[in-house]
Amino acid sequence: MREDKQIVPSTDDSAQYINAVTVARLYYYQDMTTTVIARELNLSRSKVSRLLSFARDNGLVEIHINDPRDHPQQVEAALKERFGLPHAHVVTVPEMGGEREWLERVASHAASYLNRLVQSNMVIGLAWGNTVNEIVSRLTPKATVNVEVVQLNGSGTTHSMSNAFSSEIIMRFATNYGARPQPFPVPAFFDYAETKTALWRERSVRRLVELQQRCDILLYSVGALAAEVPSQIHSGGYLDPQDLQAVTEAGAVGDIATVFFRADGSYSDIALNSRTSGPDLELFRRARHSICVASGRGKIEGLRAALKGGFINELIIDEPTARLLLETSNADEAAQKTPDDRHR
Repeated sequence: MREDKQIVPSTDDSAQYINAVTVARLYYYQDMTTTVIARELNLSRSKVSRLLSFARDNGLVEIHINDPRDHPQQVEAALKERFGLPHAHVVTVPEMGGEREWLERVASHAASYLNRLVQSNMVIGLAWGNTVNEIVSRLTPKATVNVEVVQLNGSGTTHSMSNAFSSEIIMRFATNYGARPQPFPVPAFFDYAETKTALWRERSVRRLVELQQRCDILLYSVGALAAEVPSQIHSGGYLDPQDLQAVTEAGAVGDIATVFFRADGSYSDIALNSRTSGPDLELFRRARHSICVASGRGKIEGLRAALKGGFINELIIDEPTARLLLETSNADEAAQKTPDDRHR
């Protein structure tokens, strides 16, 4: 039976989507060339090509390559088994390209994934930083309705309560989906825990904190002091030397949304966390999509700790970093075994 095909005049966005789906069905399902599609639908070949690109860019088409030599898929399976991850995305990168290029590739993959994941009537929480900024710069516009984009942690410093870097990330992400931006105009770290406690009783702040608790998607990276592409919190002057020394002495190896944690995933008794504006990390354990995007060897120790703490249920990572994460985790586990355990 011949499939009925009709091109709708491109008068609005919905028509563009319908036309793109029509062309994609002919190209991928019926194996027709762009020349034949153009002739059948009375379009130019360039118009057909643009519609195919539109279909791919807007998540109407997903391409999966089943390669028996596909190393990333093997690494993804190993990550899921080793850490109990429901979802893992391992991004192929050039080994010699450098960590900056790795981050760019990973950010592009994350942006594409988000464009498929984000739907109407969602609440999305962002922990601003260099990695999330790279992702936002690669998003493709997608129309949604009733979407809220809420900032997870404050960005004010001792010098200024406003931060163009963090606010721009929130605004650009919200604009990309036609969503409502919900910035969090508080300091990244308070001078006194009592000040935070008092401010959290204010209705305006309480409303934002309650919105954070309803997030369908959390997007963040793991902060690391030693990364080749340094974390914004560590390099942007948010912590004075005394604070850095205190969290180091407390055994902290990383942070998520300015909340610090140790190698074993513990965090509740780290003193600085009582002064942070970030949410309790329990939020990341129960979110439907708790998406950590990480790239670079400097993230390894923090990633291992975050996975041990159960804060991540979706990981997007470059292949070299993923392999090193597995190697160091397996080596650490082997080192902790007793002689009797090794011979069982």
